[in-house]
Amino acid sequence: MLRFVLAISVSLVTATVHGPLALRWRRRVRVRREILRLVAAVRLEPYHAAVLRGESTEAAGAELVLDGYLRIDGEGAASLTEEGRDPARTPAHPLPAALLEAVRRHDPEPVSLGWIDWCDEEYRRRSGAYGNERRDLLPDLPKMPDGEGNRLLACCGCVGIVLTMFFWVLASVLLVAERPHGLREWACAVVAGLGLVALLCAEKAHREVRARTECGDPLGDLIRAEAHPAFEALDEGQRLRVLRSSADHSRWRGVDQVVVEESDDEDDEDDEWLDDKIWWEDAYEYRASDEDEPEARGPSSG
Repeated sequence: MLRFVLAISVSLVTATVHGPLALRWRRRVRVRREILRLVAAVRLEPYHAAVLRGESTEAAGAELVLDGYLRIDGEGAASLTEEGRDPARTPAHPLPAALLEAVRRHDPEPVSLGWIDWCDEEYRRRSGAYGNERRDLLPDLPKMPDGEGNRLLACCGCVGIVLTMFFWVLASVLLVAERPHGLREWACAVVAGLGLVALLCAEKAHREVRARTECGDPLGDLIRAEAHPAFEALDEGQRLRVLRSSADHSRWRGVDQVVVEESDDEDDEDDEWLDDKIWWEDAYEYRASDEDEPEARGPSSG
């Protein structure tokens, strides 16, 4: 009778533990299939993918260099070509057009693409508007269920693990306490033993469910799949110059900032020169007064 009770109780606990795992497997498979279906239907424009990667300025600069609007030297300074100074010529896409207008605002002084990306308010406004407009075209992907955000469920899971471990130890002791007699007791003992083994493998089964139904980041993989066509069309040297210019946020600041900063530097230099001049005049007067004092005391002492 004890073997029969053990077989029934172990089977019920095993079903209680593995039943939610099976339901989670099914739910995660359905969510994974839905995510992959939505991502497969996405058709990203090259500039949209560049915006999502944070490489929109590099892509726009590459197109301007490729079309002959810009030239970038080895130090990352971008300047307009004759075609770039022609107001009648403008790229069709709004992002390279906004970048070209930003460079034109600083002409004839060179400016880095990185400084425009960080500090040119008009370019930032237009590129941000393009990104916001394209963001609405992305699908709203369902969240993969994992139960990590539910504290009550996590607490119940911890209590369940403790109770299951206590039950497993108790059932194991009762199962091996005495030798079964007869075919029926042996069958019940085998059922109880298999159930205990299944309980022991519950944690591994949970990890397998997560690993086999994990879909990763399919939208991110799609975004990072290819670089912008204009950037790919450049040769290695041109790519390095575009990247160097995009990474430079302070050296080449265009005509407006250069003039302001030079005037500030000149004012500082004038102030330092004036301070040095006053100090030297004071030092000269002080030394001259020291030399006059002995001469004034000399005749009176004689």
